Amino acid sequence: MSARLAQKLLLIGWDAADWIIIDRLFAQGKMPRLRKLVDGGVRAELATLEPKLSPLLWSSIATGKTADKHRILNFVEPNPSGDGLRVSASTSRRTKALWNMLTQSGLNINAISWYASHPAEPICGTCVTNLFQEGEPTFANAPWPMQDGTVHPAHAAGEFAPLRTAVADIKPSDLQAFIANLRDVKAKDDRPRTLAKQLARMSSVHRAALNAMQRGPWDCTMVFYETIDTTGHHFMQFLPPKMPHVSKEEIRLYGDVMLKVYEHHDRALGQLLDEAGPDTTVMLLSDHGFHSGDQRPVITKTNPDDRAAVEASWHRQYGVLVLCGPGIKPAQRSPSASLLDITPTALALLGLPVGQDMDGRVLVEALAQPSPSESSESIESWETRAGDAGMHPDDLRNNPFESQDALNQLIDLGYMPALGDDIKARLDLVRRESDFNLAVVYMTTGRPRLAVPIFAELSAQKPDEMRFTTNLANCQFATGEFASSAHTAREFLRRNPSSAEAALLLAASLIQMGEKHDAMAHLVKVEGTLATKPQFALALGNLRLMSGDWQDAARHFQRAKLHEPRNPQVLVAQARLALATAKWEDALERSLDALEMNQINPQAHDSLGIALAWLGDYPHAIQSFEYALKLQPGLIEAHRFMTALAGLVSDASKAKHHQECVARLAATQSADTPPPADSWGFQAWAQSLGAASAE
Repeated sequence: MSARLAQKLLLIGWDAADWIIIDRLFAQGKMPRLRKLVDGGVRAELATLEPKLSPLLWSSIATGKTADKHRILNFVEPNPSGDGLRVSASTSRRTKALWNMLTQSGLNINAISWYASHPAEPICGTCVTNLFQEGEPTFANAPWPMQDGTVHPAHAAGEFAPLRTAVADIKPSDLQAFIANLRDVKAKDDRPRTLAKQLARMSSVHRAALNAMQRGPWDCTMVFYETIDTTGHHFMQFLPPKMPHVSKEEIRLYGDVMLKVYEHHDRALGQLLDEAGPDTTVMLLSDHGFHSGDQRPVITKTNPDDRAAVEASWHRQYGVLVLCGPGIKPAQRSPSASLLDITPTALALLGLPVGQDMDGRVLVEALAQPSPSESSESIESWETRAGDAGMHPDDLRNNPFESQDALNQLIDLGYMPALGDDIKARLDLVRRESDFNLAVVYMTTGRPRLAVPIFAELSAQKPDEMRFTTNLANCQFATGEFASSAHTAREFLRRNPSSAEAALLLAASLIQMGEKHDAMAHLVKVEGTLATKPQFALALGNLRLMSGDWQDAARHFQRAKLHEPRNPQVLVAQARLALATAKWEDALERSLDALEMNQINPQAHDSLGIALAWLGDYPHAIQSFEYALKLQPGLIEAHRFMTALAGLVSDASKAKHHQECVARLAATQSADTPPPADSWGFQAWAQSLGAASAE
């Protein structure tokens, strides 16, 4: 077992908290408790995953694994009883969460309000689930029964039930702290009640967390607050600068609500810290950020199929991470962190091994002591480790979709009455959305081949659903199936001629198929259509880069940089352009600039490795390619570089390993026409080595 760096660990989740708002408040001298943690510890942007949906993300945070492994794929799921839907349940999670691992290690854990934690698992400590606040009665003073399974241990339910805050408990004087001109709000305006509801839910969670911490000694407390996200979807539109659809009166009334919500969280944080004591190590994080400036979406009425995706457009790619206290080394430079790194780092702080099947890493650069040897800090998997992990019995754990399929079979056989059309439609929608989310996980974690059949089935069911079909074409393109990608994009354009995404994909596929005349004619048309839309400048630049039109590529990339100055992918694209024009030093600089923004960027590590290889710095090129392949193992070109580079530094075993990877990946590639070799890629570099040796 590794050395234990934290005697107590307090892990706080603020859904959708964002550094842009926090830094704005810091500049005003606000949020002093969080500022003290930042000043005394480590601050970082926390990279999220796709899709940016809270149940998936917070389950990944708690397990250290992507959603295809933990299998929480939606906000809701079929109720195995056959009577409709339920909130995604702990019985559906297929992997151990942090509270299970700590229970298995004999540590005391409090888990408060975490997504997909209902019904409460029998952990070593206290569990208050995400349904703690549900079921508030409509009428004042009516009974408010608590659902079975909301609290573990069950005998403590009566202790926690009175801690729930009802909406009626939020008084006008409480609301006035958030809405200064509350008296001017018209009687029919329901937004103050919406805010009151969210404040009541936060109060319930907070009081439950404090009570759990006071019940007895604990090693780790995890508490999750959803309020920044839930209020953000209602009130972030009113924060200045003014959005087109918002009136000046709405800004006057509600323009400060989100800032006040953040300050409210800081006060709650102070109470948690005071209760935990100064010897506690703190990890505070969010699953993603939340747009607050000119990237804010304007949401109109949408169909139910894409409502979640539209709401997720509010979410920024980077959340917040703060580490402070015993075991944490105050850092001059922020670590590159992903939400998959939270559970591995928490385990390391508590002296426990990390599962090798986890998808994240220990943030060793933030720890106060050097990490132990590899053999002592990891195990093959927590899933196969023996011992009571405080999980539900096997007969309670199930796949709700398989259960629903079994019920449908009974209906088909006549043993059960048919479901009503309304229930069936809702179940079909949830299945589609869950399948879509799973395919997005595969697509965005470098496994597009697994996503193709899922997107193909979804596209067949809903051929005019743009996100199904364009993602199918994207994955076909990523797997080298360029003819299939072109066919998919062309068919969608036939029905939806104004789709910019499909038009871009068709142009890219034609270029890769070598049909340059048709590709250029199509690309010129697309450029004319998208000339006034800077959000497409990066994609247009990449198309021009693929077609070898360097000047046009540079022009589009410059537009993209002006539109998104903090987007590292623009710098990666500029690095690729520099490689294409044999400007190796420029490529090196652009790649490093991209990694300065975010080190969890396989494309930037890859372009850096290529530049270093051309410059003859083989050891550092190897290091860059290793980082790229750790983040995205399917980069066949990087494996080719590594095969040759390992040979150049006389590492035969490494060369053999990467040669085998090349053979395995090549065997899965499409039979479509391969793209022409890049003048700066592996083949050209290998030829340059041969030419140099011949001289």
